[in-house]
Amino acid sequence: MIYPQVCGICGKGKFTYLCKRCENRLNKIAIFGKDEYQDKYFENHYYIFKYDDIIRSIIIDYKFNEKAYIYRSIAEFINKNKKVYSKLYFYDIIMPVPISKKRKKVRGYNQSLLIAKEMAKIYDLKLKKNIIIKTKNNMAQSNLNKKDREANVVNAYKIIETKEITNKKILLIDDIFTTGATVNECSKTLKNAGAKKIDILTIAKD
Repeated sequence: MIYPQVCGICGKGKFTYLCKRCENRLNKIAIFGKDEYQDKYFENHYYIFKYDDIIRSIIIDYKFNEKAYIYRSIAEFINKNKKVYSKLYFYDIIMPVPISKKRKKVRGYNQSLLIAKEMAKIYDLKLKKNIIIKTKNNMAQSNLNKKDREANVVNAYKIIETKEITNKKILLIDDIFTTGATVNECSKTLKNAGAKKIDILTIAKD
């Protein structure tokens, strides 16, 4: 009663993670896009928004301005939309793109894990958060061009437990898709360890 839950986007709308006004704003700009790939280690990329305007501001706040609570608002929007949740039951496992220990220590959380965890809870999906880990504290991808992004993530990931993913269909969760270098390297690592199929879901595409 003293500190009621408010909308994570606008800070208003008591007793809700996503107020109706913000939900309507997001619905107007949502794309629910799908790209298919033949030359990657993953097959499909699903994304909800373009990375601009309000979405860019929301994600920057979420990742870099200590507003971890925004994940509940994002997850609630995802979970209310049939175009997203109708696809989730196809997968055996849902997992986040990992971040390095050093980056997690600075940020305090893995932004992709928070959303994946909420989705797994609501849809009773198997969340695997420690199967693939990041072993290199490389430069942030946002500071690099396309060519350097691909080189920056080579051999940056490692599988801890292969039997958990053998012949499994995996949905990999990340926040932004730009060149796809990060998720492709993760997918490569998972495929080489025996995963059957990998698709990507991101909040936005740049």
